[in-house]
Amino acid sequence: MRALLVVNPKATTTSERTRDVLAHALASDLKLDVAVTGHRGHATELARAAVADGVDVVIALGGDGTVNEVANGVLADGPSPDLPAVAVVPGGSTNVFARALGMPNDPVEATGVLLDALRTRRTREIGLGMADDRWFLFCAGFGFDAEVVARVEEHRADGKRSTSALYVRSALRRFYRSGGTRRSGPLTLEVPGREPVPGLCLGIVQNTNPWTYLGARPVTACPDASFDTGLDLFGLTRMSTLPTLRHLSRMLGSSGNAPHGRHVVSLHDCATFTLGAEEAVSLQVDGDHLGEHRSVTFRGVPRALRVIV
Repeated sequence: MRALLVVNPKATTTSERTRDVLAHALASDLKLDVAVTGHRGHATELARAAVADGVDVVIALGGDGTVNEVANGVLADGPSPDLPAVAVVPGGSTNVFARALGMPNDPVEATGVLLDALRTRRTREIGLGMADDRWFLFCAGFGFDAEVVARVEEHRADGKRSTSALYVRSALRRFYRSGGTRRSGPLTLEVPGREPVPGLCLGIVQNTNPWTYLGARPVTACPDASFDTGLDLFGLTRMSTLPTLRHLSRMLGSSGNAPHGRHVVSLHDCATFTLGAEEAVSLQVDGDHLGEHRSVTFRGVPRALRVIV
């Protein structure tokens, strides 16, 4: 089986020596080529070239951003049964996608699971989401949460490590910069066949559960989201301190209950919807900030990607 291992050298939790050991282990069972990314978007370019070259499987060694780029490269011309499968060796700080697939968070253990899956040809077809023309694996966000991601990326550009504490600090600063309350947000939700819903402060779109992790703890905004259904949405039409803390408590709880209340807007198993604003607001997919947009259409695409699990 021919394989391409796409390595992000800046992966948070793997050293160069560890990456070499993992590549050697994979090469024992595969005809393996290794490519190291050098810039943002490089993994997409490498995966797209692998499709043209007829590679059987593309393996991403890195965080969620690396896996997202690989998926966008593999699916550049749309889903097809002839495309390479995608596999993941987690190397980032959160690894939401790998963990959602049931992979161990430790890269060495995950490599062992991956080798066993490759030997037995164990695959799964999963649905993905699209934000306009960009594929996403597990989540997207429009509004407040994307603003937080943008702030974290600024800190990372200054040399800080991406940690749960950094996200929490960035979220708190962003929240209290607005005075601790956001009323009548800038977003309008439009679902085909329904009346528009104005005034959302944020829209969290999930393709699976959880939305993300704080350390080892899953954060669940849409507990029924699944790779086997359409997209789910969690939105808020007002953000103030006590209600927002209650919603966060439910997201971090183990009951599996979705946040609820009169300011909560939710969708489940939805094929398509649009979030728009009069002025451009931040968009993120799978934890990567994609700039500011005035309108984004989200679509769920069933059985879009074949993964090795």
